[in-house]
Amino acid sequence: MVRVAHTADLGAATLAEIRALLDDVFDDMTDDDWEHALGGMHALGWDGPRLVAHGSVIQRRLLHNGKSLRTGYVEAVAVRRGQQRRGHGTAIMRELERIIRGAYDLGALGASDDGVPFYTALGWRQWRGPTSAMTPRGIRRTEEEDGGIYVLPGAVPLDLDGELVCDWRGGDVW
Repeated sequence: MVRVAHTADLGAATLAEIRALLDDVFDDMTDDDWEHALGGMHALGWDGPRLVAHGSVIQRRLLHNGKSLRTGYVEAVAVRRGQQRRGHGTAIMRELERIIRGAYDLGALGASDDGVPFYTALGWRQWRGPTSAMTPRGIRRTEEEDGGIYVLPGAVPLDLDGELVCDWRGGDVW
């Protein structure tokens, strides 16, 4: 069963359970990564009383072709070890995609090498153009992210070979 809720509607115990799941699944989960997952909508996958999957979508602004696009940015998608390849991740992503299509100009996410086949199978498309970040010192290239950003196009026309600029935040900007 998948439950959808805003961060504000999740209690401390549920938030702690999400964080424990993310710490278990990701060897390199940081406090910045956790903060990036908060403040938006969460899709929570349950197997009875046990949390087995999570993903969140938060609002960000991406600049493309001279426009500031309201973007549903996917964060902290994880499925508990031993529960993977059973459809939990797909169920989580379908809920996040529903939210993105209903509320944002497009969806975006930074994919790990292991995650690429999963996201592309769901219809996410690789951003082929250069990536940058709007930093306190102006727009700066993020070459290390080139090829690792994926988008779920919406109604706004996108040039996947054009530049994509993200808003600033602590930790990994993408």
